[in-house]
Amino acid sequence: MAILSKIRDRSMFLILIVGLALFSFVLNPRSIQKFFNSSKSNSIGQVNGEDIGREEFAQQVETYKSKSGGRATQMQAVNAVWNSILGEKIFQSQLEKAGIVVGEKDIWEAMVALPEIQNSPLFKNEINLFDEEKLKEYIANMKDEADAGNTKAWTNWLATEKSIKQNLERQAYSSLVAVGLGASLEEGKRDYIFDNTKMDAKYVFVPYSTIPDSLGYVSKGEIKEYISENSKRFKPEATRSLKYVKFDIVPSEKDDAEVKSIVEGFITDREEYSNAAKNTVKIAGLKNTTDYEAFINDNKSDLAIDNSYKFKNQLPATISTTIFEASVGDVVGAYKDNGYYKISKIIETRKLPDSVKSSHIIVPYAGTTRSTSTRTREEAKKTIDSIFALVKHNKAKFTQIANKINTDGTKGKGGDIGWVRKDQAFSPGFDKDFANFIYKNKAGSIDVVETAFGFHIIRIDEQTKYQDVVKLVTFARVIEASEETENTIFEQAETLASNLSEGKKIDDLATESNYKVKSAVNLKGLAESIPGLNNQRQIVKWAFNSERELNDSKRFDVDVAGKRGYAVVVVNGMTEEGGVVISSDILLNIRPELINKKKAALIKKTMKGATLEEIAKNTSTTIRTTSQVTLSSPLLSGVGNEPAIVGAISTLKLNEVSDKIEGAKGVFVVVVTKREPSVELENYETFRNKKVTMLKGRSYQLYQALQDAAEVIDNRSKFY
Repeated sequence: MAILSKIRDRSMFLILIVGLALFSFVLNPRSIQKFFNSSKSNSIGQVNGEDIGREEFAQQVETYKSKSGGRATQMQAVNAVWNSILGEKIFQSQLEKAGIVVGEKDIWEAMVALPEIQNSPLFKNEINLFDEEKLKEYIANMKDEADAGNTKAWTNWLATEKSIKQNLERQAYSSLVAVGLGASLEEGKRDYIFDNTKMDAKYVFVPYSTIPDSLGYVSKGEIKEYISENSKRFKPEATRSLKYVKFDIVPSEKDDAEVKSIVEGFITDREEYSNAAKNTVKIAGLKNTTDYEAFINDNKSDLAIDNSYKFKNQLPATISTTIFEASVGDVVGAYKDNGYYKISKIIETRKLPDSVKSSHIIVPYAGTTRSTSTRTREEAKKTIDSIFALVKHNKAKFTQIANKINTDGTKGKGGDIGWVRKDQAFSPGFDKDFANFIYKNKAGSIDVVETAFGFHIIRIDEQTKYQDVVKLVTFARVIEASEETENTIFEQAETLASNLSEGKKIDDLATESNYKVKSAVNLKGLAESIPGLNNQRQIVKWAFNSERELNDSKRFDVDVAGKRGYAVVVVNGMTEEGGVVISSDILLNIRPELINKKKAALIKKTMKGATLEEIAKNTSTTIRTTSQVTLSSPLLSGVGNEPAIVGAISTLKLNEVSDKIEGAKGVFVVVVTKREPSVELENYETFRNKKVTMLKGRSYQLYQALQDAAEVIDNRSKFY
């Protein structure tokens, strides 16, 4: 009540404040526009006036990322979902106009025809044939699960149905358009004439290459003017250009020495005070310990224990000889390897083959890896033992049974697993028990082995020559920057950012401090990667913020390929949509074109004379000839593809000297000496059909044409 009383007492003051706020709206029409357009803040974009909701879009992005198993980046998911929705909405309007409707029966028939459905064991009956009822039962179970709260499988299924429907709709529309693609007999006749009218000509040709590039210099202003005049061709987008200095957080020499010293301290025994024992206790070092798993865990090694055997070539070159010359029980190191300091104890030496070729018969049971079996472990053991008795001394029987009962990729191959290298066998992706058997027994050995996949009968078929191997226990510490080093690097980055905010130039500051300045030129609004910094969407989004101005700067925390650091970034170039953008790709196409135009003007001045002979003399060149050239194959011997020149030859009067014509390779003056018309045909149906086939072959351009014609507003860069 006290609060309400105060509001009443100050009501005139509040009215005055509200009045001033409304007056500011009148003074600033943009504020009113922003207020009334606030409903569009949840729109990721528009297609032909229809909004794409931000919330629904975000849900689809997360679904896409989930389906990709984390392999898709944020912007890859955003772009994929955008393209999908864009295609859906563009086609939807066309489908409505064309009256195309895809029904549930169409979708179901397409669904059951999918190879993934037809071949899935889930939907096969007792005689191994596809059973439609089993598919219906499977779908019903998914729906029940969704009703119970587990919606993931059902959501994916609905997405599959939607995808099938869209594909059917697009196929129907494309087929409808293809039917409308045709050509007249007159067009067929024209193509026939193009292909078969043969022409002879004489010409003088002065290549652009005869003029030095320096004489055809094109300024940046001329390039901008050309792009501006041809804006439809280049479709300018908003861009940002950045300069940045990257500060890597890397350990100093002092940090390196400290880590090495710490690791060396774990070689021998040490004494530490124990709170539990209320006394000093002796802790075994790697040299004297026998419980290696506990030693690695208790002392918090940065690498887990590795129980695999190592050949010499699998060890770091700097230490491999020392290790193989050492004895069991010796400790080698500390040595530096792949960003770690390590100490390694030799705990076993032996000889092992480099590769092993083996075969197996497998009997899985319920609960084993990738198994759908319902048999118990005891039942599986009884089965494998009875099979072992049959195949132990009978290779033919082994092959026969393996082909019959194996459920993995060795079925039909007699159980042949093929050659397995030692590094593959003892990798995390290979079963340890299987690897131990094939590497610790000799060729010809055969026995029953239990693994995570069930019971196997494993036969060792062949082995390569035996070589020395060692088993090591390695304790490691990653070499990383200390807090002191991190603080120093942070201060360097912050100092640079502070100086930039005061209006100083990044190039001048970098020169003073011996920093390296890198550039990212003409980044687009949806760019995700920055050269030298990899995926840094945060920086691109900052650069395109509506409040961003030229020479704005900021320090960013960055992580490049797992290495932390800082990037101090400056905006040194801004172009808004519709402005002139000069990118490296555009320069690659435009510069030679403009240079050649300047060269053409210089060449034309030298091509003086009323006849080809006079022009050839004045340009210090010769008269060339071409014969039997056609419009369909506009190749000039010794010059190359020149469609503009051959096009001119097809229209010039016979035996008259042409004007100077700019071609792809240089400037030409031409005299047509002969034009041999094509033979008239009674019917041009063959050529009309050829034209129709060519047009239908271009139906893949349909979507691009529809997209170009659609009115699309894209707000992705504002939200992602």
